[in-house]
Amino acid sequence: MLVVPVKEGENIERALKKYKKKFEKTGRMREIRRRKEFIKPSILGRQARIKAAYKQRLQSKEI
Repeated sequence: MLVVPVKEGENIERALKKYKKKFEKTGRMREIRRRKEFIKPSILGRQARIKAAYKQRLQSKEI
């Protein structure tokens, strides 16, 4: 559970903004969206290899 300390007389919009920022940092929504549908491990591995190859190509171009 997230706790956001609110100073006396602080604007509710500012407190809400603090809460949203803290919630975003936890990564909870990303996790919920990721778990929404199942992706087979073979596909995850393939995506990881493609991403690694892309990164390697970018690094080789920089040199």
